[in-house]
Amino acid sequence: MTWKPDPTFYPSPRSAAAAPPEELAYVVTLNTAGDGDRRPDALNVIDLRPGSTTYATRIGRLDMPNVGDELHHFGWNACSSALCPWAPHPHVERRYLLVPGLRSSRIHLIDVKDDPTAPKLVKVIEAETLAGRTGYSRPHTIHCGPDGIYVSALGAPDGGGPGGVLLLDHDDFEPLGQWEVQRGPQELAYDVWWNIGYDTLLTSEWGTPAMVEDGVIPELLLGGRYGHQLHVWDLRRRRHTQAIDLGAEQQMVLELRPAHDPRNPYGFVGVVVSTTDLSASVWLWNRENGSVSAHKVIEVPAEPADPDELPPALKPFGAVPPLITDIALSLDDRYLYVSCWGTGELKRYDVTDPARPREDGSVRLGGIVRRAPHPAAGPLTGGPQMVEVSRDGRRVYLTNSLYASWDAQFYPEGISGWMVKLDAEPGGGFRVDPEFFVEFEGERPHQIRLQGGDASSDSYCFP
Repeated sequence: MTWKPDPTFYPSPRSAAAAPPEELAYVVTLNTAGDGDRRPDALNVIDLRPGSTTYATRIGRLDMPNVGDELHHFGWNACSSALCPWAPHPHVERRYLLVPGLRSSRIHLIDVKDDPTAPKLVKVIEAETLAGRTGYSRPHTIHCGPDGIYVSALGAPDGGGPGGVLLLDHDDFEPLGQWEVQRGPQELAYDVWWNIGYDTLLTSEWGTPAMVEDGVIPELLLGGRYGHQLHVWDLRRRRHTQAIDLGAEQQMVLELRPAHDPRNPYGFVGVVVSTTDLSASVWLWNRENGSVSAHKVIEVPAEPADPDELPPALKPFGAVPPLITDIALSLDDRYLYVSCWGTGELKRYDVTDPARPREDGSVRLGGIVRRAPHPAAGPLTGGPQMVEVSRDGRRVYLTNSLYASWDAQFYPEGISGWMVKLDAEPGGGFRVDPEFFVEFEGERPHQIRLQGGDASSDSYCFP
């Protein structure tokens, strides 16, 4: 608790973009050693300071106390949303990282205040506590809101549905219960985000734990059984207001990225694959005439490939699907970055006009067939997956692992973990930083968070 607001809280995206550049990245890694050498997953600290003797290396690490967590999307306990006029916690600090285990259903509370390079584990919320107080399991995404800490969860403890959103207390981090007061038809879950200026919350869909934990189930995919809807909620009243069906062929509606300017009622969501032609897409949601609608604004086609070069799951199709698994929107709402994990490509679109994105750059790294090289490492396995953009929009960080069972299906020869940085040019275009290549031997990196905040972890209440 502080008497003055945390200096890393910013009233607007403009002020956040003008803040000093990040110096550290926090990255979770999944341990991939065999059964004879099972070790815990970890939170890693990476030096981002150009000119430092330890630039682009790991300078800190915290191993979790248990094995088999599968650390996934994590977030801060508090952020710029604490400056909203109605926020009841204006003096909290951006001090803790809440790190969920997607397979274990534990949530780890990690303190980075005293020494940001030496994180300390201070609390673990066990799966039984989470399930007993919320009815949910497999926590997936953490977002700091003005009234609490929002956590999306894939489903119930038995592996079925429904999935949904739960709240953690800002002060003691104990689970408070399910966020939803009236669920409506919503059953599947994945991400949760909001247009805070319009009291609108949105959730997306992947599948229940039983549908995703052992990899893609072809019968469910081809039958259109994975998530293909957006759900719209009244943020204040916690009630479902709309279900927007993108079509049963649009399988796995995942990452939500709302506009940062609270005056803008729109946002983008990525769809992993279309069963019609293996393409992937990005959709724009917008508020029109009092309700929310969604339209496809980006489509990325599959790339033909020799079946002999494809993993068993793709051989019958003779093509590599892009597999859009993450997207990120710069703080000025100008650039949308799109990870195509299958083809090994990161695309950048100018979304100044959000209804008419214009591609203005692309970088190839890895990929199921291409294995495009990095200047410091040669050919790569995996592909651009999690993407994080600095507050000023000048630096873009990537990691290459999706989810252990899905990694094995699409990259059966294995994935060697890496993290890279791209430098974005103000006038357009971006390039790979040849000096920044972090290897994670025997581990696979996933979510990235930047010290002091980044382009996908804060909400702003002022333009």
